[in-house]
Amino acid sequence: MGTASQTLAAYAAGLQWQDLPEDVRERARACIIDTLACITFGARFPWSAATAAYARRYGAAGPCTVFGVPDTAVMAPAAALANGAAAHAFEQDSLRSPGAGVHPGATLVPAVVAACQDAGADGATALRAFVAACEVMFRIGAAGHHTSEKLGFHAPGLLGPYGATVAAGVVYGLDADRLASALGIAGSLSSGLLAFTKARQGAMVKRLHMGRACEAGILAARLAADGYTGPETILEGRFGFLDVYCRDGDPELLTAGLGRDWETRRVCMKRYPCHVTAQPAIQALRQLMGEHGFTGRDVAQLSLEVPDKVASHHDIRAPGDVMSAQYSLPFSVALALCRDPEDPNSFDEEALSDPDILRLCGLIRLAAAQDLPSSWSARIEVVLRDGRTLQTLASSFRGMPQDPFGGEDLRRRFLLMTGQALGEDAARAWYEALAQLQVQPAFPVPAFPAKGRAKWLAAVKEGGAPERS
Repeated sequence: MGTASQTLAAYAAGLQWQDLPEDVRERARACIIDTLACITFGARFPWSAATAAYARRYGAAGPCTVFGVPDTAVMAPAAALANGAAAHAFEQDSLRSPGAGVHPGATLVPAVVAACQDAGADGATALRAFVAACEVMFRIGAAGHHTSEKLGFHAPGLLGPYGATVAAGVVYGLDADRLASALGIAGSLSSGLLAFTKARQGAMVKRLHMGRACEAGILAARLAADGYTGPETILEGRFGFLDVYCRDGDPELLTAGLGRDWETRRVCMKRYPCHVTAQPAIQALRQLMGEHGFTGRDVAQLSLEVPDKVASHHDIRAPGDVMSAQYSLPFSVALALCRDPEDPNSFDEEALSDPDILRLCGLIRLAAAQDLPSSWSARIEVVLRDGRTLQTLASSFRGMPQDPFGGEDLRRRFLLMTGQALGEDAARAWYEALAQLQVQPAFPVPAFPAKGRAKWLAAVKEGGAPERS
């Protein structure tokens, strides 16, 4: 028996297309489609423009696409960095349910696409690489019991390099030994602190954690392909991942059910552009609003009982920027009582000073509870100005594995996020091509419309932000 990284690498390197159940293929395809929409939407923001400008400056003249940015072809590491940062640019990317500190869309898809474009791989290879990476990265996250964030680390920045490395390594055709070495290298490329959650400025750095993870995957895979080695005990050994970054990690979970229990089925896609801890509460409150006919202005009191980590990490009452607002449970819930939370344009700079949102954000009572069904659950009580008291338990939302997006849900969300940048016709054509990803000889890319091309390109060259329309 080898170490955990050797076992995981052998599994990933040997995984074949015919091994994948159809529902696993479909879950992978849906996550890839959704993530590319997130990247395209996220490309418009200043933090994404900056990473795209960096990619153009230091990775120019390559075969890889920076999505949402016209006329940009760069080298694979640069594309992975820029697309990874843009995927997480607006808190819309996917994760795992139950939570394990992993973001499969933002840390796997950019690495998969960059490697595919670099190597000329087909769509079936992209799907196989994504699944292999999910199976590895999700298990590493689960083995750590999502405890790294209690120590102040940002878990996706720690776990993402492992997943991105497997994704790129499978596309590049690494054998089991070299893929195991690549995982050992990835362990020295982890990064990301939660300092942004307690600061008034600088929260945009959170997006960089995803981009750096994707870039790390390309780096680790390419170094390993050329014979560079990393420690085989990187996961369970002394000073390895579980030992350094986690509390009470369980090494047995690193390979438990491998090849039998498909972790890819646990991919969870967000319904709203904010942190996942707010998703169930927002859906439940919107349902109450529809059933009982009230708005945010009718709310006199609002209480939420939540898990202790949510209360300690996500109670931000005066966010200094949109990123902090999206990370804040009280603010995101308050916004959802005043605006359409499914529209990503609702989370804008004006929301930070909206008096109705700020009033609700300030009056919310947040309390830690130990008896909730999951780490994302919330027990909610709303007291209205007319004296009515409404109560509900929020424990799930559309997009979770037990309630996944249907085809029309996925298409509508995709067009909502890409139509503005690409135009409706180009967005629809791209969606249809991605829906047939498994038979595509090359990774489908959108046709960026001529209208607006010069303005977007000039903004990215300058490291600034394209104007939002």
